Amino acid sequence: MSDSPKVWLTTLGCAKNQVDSDKVTAVLHDAGYGDAAAPDTADVVMVNTCAFIEPAREESINTVLELAAAKRVDAKLVVIGCMAQRYEQELVEALPEADAVIGLDRYGELVGNLDRLTKWQPLEIRPLQRSSMDILFETRRPTPSTPYAYVKVAEGCDKACTFCAIPQFRGKQRSRRPDNIHAEVVGLAAAGVGEVVLVAQDLAAYGRDAGIAGGLEALVARVAATPGLRRLRLYYLYPREIRPALIETIATTPNIVDYFDLSLQHVAPDLLRAMKRPGSGEAHLELIADIRRKVPGAALRSSFIVGFPGETDGDVDELEAFLRVAELDWVGLFPYSAEEGTPAADFTHQVDADDALERLRHLQAVQDEITQARNAAQVGTTVEVLVDQVEDGQAVGRSYRQAPEIDGVILLDEGTPGEWLTARILGAYGTDLEAQVVV
Repeated sequence: MSDSPKVWLTTLGCAKNQVDSDKVTAVLHDAGYGDAAAPDTADVVMVNTCAFIEPAREESINTVLELAAAKRVDAKLVVIGCMAQRYEQELVEALPEADAVIGLDRYGELVGNLDRLTKWQPLEIRPLQRSSMDILFETRRPTPSTPYAYVKVAEGCDKACTFCAIPQFRGKQRSRRPDNIHAEVVGLAAAGVGEVVLVAQDLAAYGRDAGIAGGLEALVARVAATPGLRRLRLYYLYPREIRPALIETIATTPNIVDYFDLSLQHVAPDLLRAMKRPGSGEAHLELIADIRRKVPGAALRSSFIVGFPGETDGDVDELEAFLRVAELDWVGLFPYSAEEGTPAADFTHQVDADDALERLRHLQAVQDEITQARNAAQVGTTVEVLVDQVEDGQAVGRSYRQAPEIDGVILLDEGTPGEWLTARILGAYGTDLEAQVVV
């Protein structure tokens, strides 16, 4: 292994992309490739790109160009992921710095391409060629670098949201088999991962495409019983797919955290119809009330698009009123991005980008006040905290109320990564909390 080429892999975008990177890394390790300590020491620099919205694509291109300048002159640069899948030929033409552009459908060719680029001729016999989907769905060998890990349970999406291009390059939903998912979680827990986050583009619809009995409820009940697993968290729940049985399963299973990531997008009825999204502000509030009634103390997160075509000042006022009544713990607000090939990109009454940003800033200020108040209500309580990292001597962790990488954190007076501690919340500062370890 010491003479094998070393790879540096940078991942952009969502948690689902991180899962893909983990699978790609496992495939490269199987083929004998090693990990580089830094981009400038790598033989191959690889970027797993995101193509969800225009800012994500800009970040992907900028990252590729930055790494092209930072790598060794003789090192190879490989672009993979969603942007490579959606714009492969365009990237080949626009990025002469890239030695290869390999989309999701061609992950089965990764090892062969790297062998060709590096001119490496390993002595060992190569494993049998695997399909791209086998690579993305295979059970990952546990190589945890954090006390938490993401596990993707399905690929693609069957929904027809008019603003979203994901089905175009990720395809229809394909659910992994329960045995496959369970085996991966068992391996992660045995390797010391205390919190597993199940992710999919449409998590609550898990299993429907493959006729898997019991759907998501049966899967999470099985996975939650994994020895050593302290927390199971669920990401991306489409509101119409949230069945009473799922809420009941979360409420009655101790290590499934009382955390609901609701994909709401807006509240104005006309906009939701144009988005081909379900519900209304009233329906969303009924769902939230039902969750809080059945799961007292639940933490709720959602995301909303601001500036969708046809959005009026009245629609923004309606969204603001909703935020004030709903009192969600965490909210992501995103400016609408007209995605090529989506129906909404051709809608009339596109909202001026500056107007959309002004609306977003206003709504963000409203939500910041709500989040601060929700956090302030935690002061004086005692919570179980998983320590994620120690940064500049400061232990940083999370309770069940905070998802990794997207929500606020708890700053502790002591702790080591992977440690579970009981702490008393002393103060709230914006999105973050300060706490003192008591046990």
